[in-house]
Formats: sequence, structure tokens, C-alpha cells
Amino acid sequence: MSGEAQPASGRGIPLWGVLVRALEVFTILLFVLLTADVLWGVFTRYVLGGQARWSEEVATYLLVWVSLLGGALTFREQGHLGVDYIVGKLHPDAQRVAAVAAELAIILFAGFALVYGGLLLVVRNLEQVTPALGLTVGYLYAVVPLSGFFIAAFSVERLVGRSPVPAETGGRS
Repeated sequence: MSGEAQPASGRGIPLWGVLVRALEVFTILLFVLLTADVLWGVFTRYVLGGQARWSEEVATYLLVWVSLLGGALTFREQGHLGVDYIVGKLHPDAQRVAAVAAELAIILFAGFALVYGGLLLVVRNLEQVTPALGLTVGYLYAVVPLSGFFIAAFSVERLVGRSPVPAETGGRS
């Protein structure tokens, strides 16, 4: 091991590992569909002379889904942007407190803004339909609370499986 922080594997909860893997596969599948849709849109526009009416709308919603679900997965792998210069200068005990405080803030934000706010977004848009596909917009917005659930769950996963000292500092102050 390189000493980098590893996400908790969900040991002891096999269903959680299956759920995370399903999210990864689902996100990859959505990305493949997005790529195919964009290529189809380009093909119909430049080869057939007129873009397929639905391709831009499908691409927009697929991009939103891939971005939010991919962002949640990236958060789990700690691949997101973070500025830890000041925290890195703190005593290891203070670093642990800061890490726990950050995870709690993430859980609150994901729970309130993404899950709760996203559910309101879904419910308030159940009457609206998309122009080209005729799909209910509220269901297309379901990715917001779904990604919020996973971000909060991944944060809880880190809190439960947190190493005693954040790996970025290696225990040095």
C-alpha cells in the first residue's frame, strides 16, 4: 500500500459493496449511452441533414446523471478537489477533529440540500414533461436525491472506517 487513504470497503455489509458496484456499472452504462447519443446526434445532423429531435434532450439529461453519480463515486474515492494546507499544519488530534467536522458538514449538506431539496425538486416537477421525449421531468431529477444519498452514505462510510490519523499527513505535524 502507498499509505493513501482507502475508502472503507463495506466489509461486513456485502449488500453495500454490491450497491456501490451497481452504481459504478450504472454510471458507466449511462456514459456509454451519452457517447452513443452524441455520436448519433452528430451523424444525423451532418450526414442525414437534420439532427434527431430527441438527441439533444437525451444528452442533456444523461450528462446531468453521469455528472452527479460520477461526482458521488469520485467523492468516495477522495478524487475531488480539496485544500488541506491549513489542516495539514495542525496537530494530529486537531486534524482528526477537523476531518470529523468536515464529514459531518458534508452529511448535513448532502442530506438537506441534495436529498431533501432534491425530493422537493422531484415532487414539484411531476406535472412537467420534456418537450421532445414526453418524459416526466420530476423523475429525471431523481438523480439529485439519489446522488445526495450516496454522498452522505460515503461520508458515513469514511467516518465509520476512518483511520486514526489522516493518511495525507502520515501522523507528522
